[in-house]
Amino acid sequence: MSEQTNRPRVLVVDDERNIRDLVGVALRFHGFEVISAARGYEALELAGSASPDLLVLDVMLPDLDGFELCRRLRARGDEVPVIFLTARDTPADTVHGLTLGGDDYVTKPFSVEALVARARAVLRRGGGRGGSGSEAAAEQTVLSVAGLELDESRWEVRRDGTPVDLSPTEFRLLAFLMRHPGQVLTKAQLLEHVWGFGTQSQVVETYISYLRRKLDPLGPPLIHTQRGVGYALRPSS
Repeated sequence: MSEQTNRPRVLVVDDERNIRDLVGVALRFHGFEVISAARGYEALELAGSASPDLLVLDVMLPDLDGFELCRRLRARGDEVPVIFLTARDTPADTVHGLTLGGDDYVTKPFSVEALVARARAVLRRGGGRGGSGSEAAAEQTVLSVAGLELDESRWEVRRDGTPVDLSPTEFRLLAFLMRHPGQVLTKAQLLEHVWGFGTQSQVVETYISYLRRKLDPLGPPLIHTQRGVGYALRPSS
């Protein structure tokens, strides 16, 4: 959050000035602080120096595309939430953007009201950069299932004492599964509660595979597939 305004700070990145202005006006009207950039490298620098709580990021930038910018942010350990804003709306593009560490994917043309709602949803899920808030604090707890422990206040996961390094999206997905142990959760439920919006089910499948790759080497499989329905987290029988 901005120390001076105590409002969420959004970095809007788009090489089209009319888009930057449109999004900026809408976000400011709804209580956000807005800074902007027209180029990828400029945005990469601002993401470090201005500490935004959220990036609204165009994919098609002239110098460094949005996917590569997000990849570089994640590679340097910056987990600022990212909403991709783009005319590229194929399922492959959507999945690629989200698996790089993006949090949402809005296609042009778009409704500014819908974009503002998406921004609020992403910030609620992630709490912003270092944000807490009374609602998030009230939900912080330690979840435990069959030797797997997830500490929401410390953002730590351990399996039988061994630390497991998860991305923010992997962490949220695992936490939701652990809050419903043994229950088969549909892909639609996971999309709604983890990503906060509906998108291609391949995103869920991809992140389930990421979790399995990190958890299964440490013990018996915990995430089970109910074919044609969804997934459940429970000890292997």
